[in-house]
Amino acid sequence: MYASTVRGLLVRGMLAGLIAGLFAFAVAYVVGEPPVRDSIAVEEAAAAQEAAPASGHAGHGGEAPAEEEEELVSRPVQSTAGLATGVLVYGVALGGIASLAFSFALGRVGRFSPRATAALTAAGAFATVYLVPFLKYPATPPAVGNPDTIGQRTTLFFLMILLSVLLGVGAIVLGRRLAPRLGNWNATLAAGAGFVVATAVAFTVLPANDDAVKPEFPAALLWEFRLASLAVQLVLWVVFAVVFGLLAQRLLATRTDGADMTSRQEAPAVG
Repeated sequence: MYASTVRGLLVRGMLAGLIAGLFAFAVAYVVGEPPVRDSIAVEEAAAAQEAAPASGHAGHGGEAPAEEEEELVSRPVQSTAGLATGVLVYGVALGGIASLAFSFALGRVGRFSPRATAALTAAGAFATVYLVPFLKYPATPPAVGNPDTIGQRTTLFFLMILLSVLLGVGAIVLGRRLAPRLGNWNATLAAGAGFVVATAVAFTVLPANDDAVKPEFPAALLWEFRLASLAVQLVLWVVFAVVFGLLAQRLLATRTDGADMTSRQEAPAVG
């Protein structure tokens, strides 16, 4: 019975992730694509200015500049089908993982309804998986940083995600252990304060991405891109919380009603 319930929640979590991905794709296309397009235009203009002196020297006997490599996937495809595929796959994967976390958290973090537990799970996932790493290593538009440090920056970002998730789990465990002595409210405040302190220490210890953005890149455009990235993630998790909460509530209510009916039928008659 438990395994079938978890399987049902997993399927519904992936479905909710797909629906959330559709909303997130709409936001990414409408709000996120303009700053991406403008960022690429800025970098292309800068590259053209750098190539101009080289082409001038080539006309006086120097070597001609190498031809620009043709893109394997054009920008129109990247901004439509490619973007949709990436966001939808991302949404389905995170929806499945979040549904498993919901299955574990239900009834273990307090006497919350399935809808409330889904909202808490989505909020925790948004905070630990995206918001905290974003505060340390905010998103940057494509082709604006040093290409030689992409691997290092990617490693640091995923390390921050891992640390944030582990610290979040640790805060939940700490809060549950302190609850019998301090009460639920005080234990939650203490666990939250511990999470903030530990996260601040991690922010201090981990190195910064000093070369993630070139100094001459427009600050307003960078700010616009980062707000758009934050909006995409926020919409993804809010829609997931609403849709999955509704689906999980219906599933668990049906299973509970079925279990109650079975127990009444199997109960021996008295008298």
